[in-house]
Amino acid sequence: MQLPATPYEERLTAPRSWWLVSFLVGVALALVFLPFGTLPMLGGLVGGTAVSAVVASAYGSLRIRVVNGFLIAGEAKIPVSALGETEVLDAEEARAWRTYKADTRAFLLLRAYIPKALKVDVTDPSDPTPYLYLSTRDPERLAEALKTAREAAAQ
Repeated sequence: MQLPATPYEERLTAPRSWWLVSFLVGVALALVFLPFGTLPMLGGLVGGTAVSAVVASAYGSLRIRVVNGFLIAGEAKIPVSALGETEVLDAEEARAWRTYKADTRAFLLLRAYIPKALKVDVTDPSDPTPYLYLSTRDPERLAEALKTAREAAAQ
């Protein structure tokens, strides 16, 4: 059976409200520069909005992908053969695994504006990471993609 090249791909984009906040940062900077004249005020508006929009965009540019037998989550690239069981975490469980249940050795790909997550055990004995915590909007679909990729790698 031939699998698609990318069975799962998700970009952890920042919420729409952050773009409004970016504009409000520009307005605040414009007010700071208002006493210096119209041109500095416009520069503050444009510059503040642009810089805060770049920050929001960069923060929301992380992707989670399952491609060619690998899970790629942010900077991490792990073969699916080194991964074990997955656990879909609802908002309450995800918060627990981000706080008091968290292991300091775990790989955490956190985005506070995404309430759900997927916990994936790492089975590679040479890897000290016990599990991956991945913020995702669709943890069920990611778990299914990992299962499919593991089955394809085993064949």
